[in-house]
Amino acid sequence: MKYQLFTYHPDSTSLAAGLRVGEKAYDLTRAAAAAEVPLPATSVDGLLEDWKAANALLQDLAVRIEHRPTTYDWALLDSATLQLAAPLQRPGTIYAAGANYRDHVEAMARAFNMNLCLDPRSEGIPPWHFIKAGRGSLSAHKQIVQMPEGTQKLDWEAELAVVIGRRAFRVSADRALDYVAGYTCANDLSSRDSLVRDKVDAGSPFRFDWIGHKVFNGACPFGPYLTPAQFVADPESLDIKLWRNGQIEQDSNTRNHLYGIADQIEYLTRRVELFPGDVLLTGTPAGVGMEKGVFLARGDVLKVWIDGLGELETIIA
Repeated sequence: MKYQLFTYHPDSTSLAAGLRVGEKAYDLTRAAAAAEVPLPATSVDGLLEDWKAANALLQDLAVRIEHRPTTYDWALLDSATLQLAAPLQRPGTIYAAGANYRDHVEAMARAFNMNLCLDPRSEGIPPWHFIKAGRGSLSAHKQIVQMPEGTQKLDWEAELAVVIGRRAFRVSADRALDYVAGYTCANDLSSRDSLVRDKVDAGSPFRFDWIGHKVFNGACPFGPYLTPAQFVADPESLDIKLWRNGQIEQDSNTRNHLYGIADQIEYLTRRVELFPGDVLLTGTPAGVGMEKGVFLARGDVLKVWIDGLGELETIIA
């Protein structure tokens, strides 16, 4: 029985974990108590610390809810009024892949008349990543994200996010997906006009400002649900879409990855150990604003949808 995890605000000052089974949402602590299921933690972040054990217990709980749903009515939440937080509240490092969709690289090459490599693997070019801040960057479903100060070119990037569930170091690609706890939707918001520091000499290695470009409050909308990996048959064959104010801007599939999730995990773990709660953003497809010279304005509403994972909404203010 498929289940998904989420984090929500039961009141204005606290957070709690929730369990989604079918179209119904439950408070996780109350549902587990009703089933006498001894969860190792009561937050999504805590559950990831021993994900193998937690996943088995959560799967059992979801099956029990499916078979005897009325037993858990007292744990039901009103989906219409539910205020969601980001599924993770204490994420680890967020590793973000750049230039990793074939259609995006093709579109950028056309837009800027650049000779970009469309088959980096054949030329021996490894995957490429940058890092976004953890807690400061994440924002929740339907959260208002403030336009960064001085930015005129704020852009969108729909992404499949991968959440790590086991410590991983020097992992081979053929085993890499065993270290994934689950998947969710993300939006790598990017301040395009903050990348280059215009008062720094063009030849200086300190000219580029990846913090200004990619790291600001709310720069990584994330959620709304964490879908465990066993419910995603093939993460390299998922439709992914983004709408801006109801108009579709990105419409692709993860099969356009230049480097798949397993390849990225293999590459990263050659350099650094990954830990439960670390996040991998796997790149964005064609259709970002920079390709068209169109950027976000205050009041814009973005929706990222990935097949089987849910829909993530963000409001720009």
